[in-house]
Amino acid sequence: MAQIPSYLLLTSNEMAFADGMAAQSGIPSFDLMIRAGHAVAAAALSRFPEALRFTVLCGPGNNGGDGYVAARVLAAAGGRVAVFALGDTARLNGDARLAFEAWDGGVAPLEEFEPLAGDIVIDALFGAGLSRDVPPEVGKVIAAVAKAAVPVLAVDLPSGLNGRSGNILEAAFKADCTITFMARKPGHLLLPGRSLCGDIEVADIGIPGRIIEAAAGLLAENLPEIWSGLLPIAGSDSHKYRRGHLVVFSGEASKTGAARLSALAGLKTGAGLVTVASPADAMAANVAHLTAVMLRQIETEMELNEWLDSARLSAFVLGPGFGIGNRARDFVLALKNMPLVLDADGITSFKDDPAALFEAFADGKVRLVLTPHEGEFGRLFPDLAADESLSKVDKALKAAERAHAAIVYKGADTVIASPDGRAMINTNGPPWLATAGSGDVLAGMIGALLAQGMPAFEAAAAGVYLHGEAATIAGPGMTAEDLAEQAGQAMADLSRSR
Repeated sequence: MAQIPSYLLLTSNEMAFADGMAAQSGIPSFDLMIRAGHAVAAAALSRFPEALRFTVLCGPGNNGGDGYVAARVLAAAGGRVAVFALGDTARLNGDARLAFEAWDGGVAPLEEFEPLAGDIVIDALFGAGLSRDVPPEVGKVIAAVAKAAVPVLAVDLPSGLNGRSGNILEAAFKADCTITFMARKPGHLLLPGRSLCGDIEVADIGIPGRIIEAAAGLLAENLPEIWSGLLPIAGSDSHKYRRGHLVVFSGEASKTGAARLSALAGLKTGAGLVTVASPADAMAANVAHLTAVMLRQIETEMELNEWLDSARLSAFVLGPGFGIGNRARDFVLALKNMPLVLDADGITSFKDDPAALFEAFADGKVRLVLTPHEGEFGRLFPDLAADESLSKVDKALKAAERAHAAIVYKGADTVIASPDGRAMINTNGPPWLATAGSGDVLAGMIGALLAQGMPAFEAAAAGVYLHGEAATIAGPGMTAEDLAEQAGQAMADLSRSR
């Protein structure tokens, strides 16, 4: 396969641009379609040797052309093949017309399709370029295939999914396998698309890697190859002050656990010093539970400012269990010149005046990391959250630009975005990561990486990835305490693999 970075993601427009560049470089576009169809047929034969019939559903565009080529190859290999077409085949043009004409079997209207026992459905209706709801006749076919529970192999992307957002456009196939070409699309990784793609194969159809890389934008899967060169690694000359001093703010006496989780995760992720800054009424609760993590009483904004003036403090985490209100806002604004992870209550404290937060961090290099889940995102960015025309990536990018912050838009498909237009989709978080306290641990891990000097976007991306790795190590049934304990092992494993 062409040497293409595995983390690259291409939108349908970027893939179309790559196709055009390939044609300009002298590669006939029909040759690409032939290779794509051969790849689809090879996947069908290898994955479904038990098939009694390969049913190929062909759309009116190039995705359908891939299907016609696949049908011809499958028939030549001895398979029983039936082809059903959406729309009037007399209106096919370009490469799709050539592929249709090369198919020497019959073609029936899509409306006549009925799944049979032993069928393998090859979905070549729309692919990644679909941006409108599927027609009613396609919706009926999708429902019939689901009811019959026959396997589906999707070409490029299960029909009915938006390739940029991963959203379902009225109805969509649930594929056992999806074969795409040269690079994955955002819709393969974003939910709900990820849950409908099955196993994803990326087939090399002969477009040079230099063209794919030139066509690609700033969106990628969150993988260590992107940021591992910036990951802080302890050397023989390391000492605690070089590894940074992380401060985590505690809430009141009844809500101290979240801050301690963040602090423990920060310590395990490599911060040289970690201090829990506690209000007076929570000092006793915190001192009873802290050992390697230090403790300091910080009750007022004045005390915080005095500490900032006198100590070497590297980065801060504010939000977990802190409480919502004026004190949170005052503390955040006092930290406006420092690297800060703002989570949970810290985010919600600015729901009535998000502009005050954004203005405080608007100048200079990015030093604010916001880690909202769906509800918190809507509190800071209500207009973006309500805009159904935007994908999760689009929302995160617009939020990052507005806030001049690295955004960690949490969920099973967490998106990390930067004000400069870079964005990554995270995929390594296991299902059991959705547990109470998990977000507190993530905030501490990102804070530790900030304290050790990583830039905000890379620290956020690395923290999210390591968070997923720590959860995998901890295994099903883990608690947030287990997750925090495994943060160090995840960091060590990644360091050894570099």
